[in-house]
Amino acid sequence: MKKVGIIGYGWLGARIAASLSNTYKIYTTTTTVEKAEELNAKGVHAMVVNFPDYQLSEPYPKWEALENIDVLIITIPISEKSCCVSSLYNRIRNLSSFIGDFTGQMFLMSSTGVYPDTEKEFTEIDVPVEKISGERMVRNKYPQVNILRLGGLMGDNRLLKNYNVSNLDFAVNHIHYKDIAGIISKMIENGTGKCLYNVTAPLHPSKAQVINAQNNRDHGEEVTEVKGKVILSSKLVSELGYIFQYPDPRKFHLNQ
Repeated sequence: MKKVGIIGYGWLGARIAASLSNTYKIYTTTTTVEKAEELNAKGVHAMVVNFPDYQLSEPYPKWEALENIDVLIITIPISEKSCCVSSLYNRIRNLSSFIGDFTGQMFLMSSTGVYPDTEKEFTEIDVPVEKISGERMVRNKYPQVNILRLGGLMGDNRLLKNYNVSNLDFAVNHIHYKDIAGIISKMIENGTGKCLYNVTAPLHPSKAQVINAQNNRDHGEEVTEVKGKVILSSKLVSELGYIFQYPDPRKFHLNQ
């Protein structure tokens, strides 16, 4: 049985772990002792670690579990929008000390937020890794890394109707967490490396259409044109042959 390490057992990390746990042995990190104890009691190998945005007086020791881990999935934020470049550099340096010279298959969870708010369709070539500081820093250190630019994370308790939403006629670029786990599983099986993929559901209805569907409201007149940017996952579909479990964000709340 392959061993998978997940750095960051948050909302997404927990769901990826649950999806992979029947096939792979899971190792993970969390930020609290209580959570680590809870996970260890369930058979998930967990340790407590944080990755601060400042330079530590002593670098992190390497994660001992990595000696036995085949696949590493990083879910902690590496976005310039969450901190300045110098703080991001410190965070990634702390992360690198923890990972060491890991050479196995690796995944970095990035975001479609790297694309500008321009009304057009975007593919990966529009914004290369070299233009995104966090992605570039990680790839320079770990050239084998797969970078997944995730759309808005949805599924379970995350439904658009629960949020204060503006620009209702704008397209959504959402992804169901089960498809994220499914894509990672397929890439693990294929031994995929060094790839950059947008990860969004292939359909992009308007926010209003999604909210109406989640509230079981009659759609009334169908919107024929939506505004805003659209992030395409066509490269992922063509290269992996992946078939989405949840292709339509209007149906994310069904059959959870």
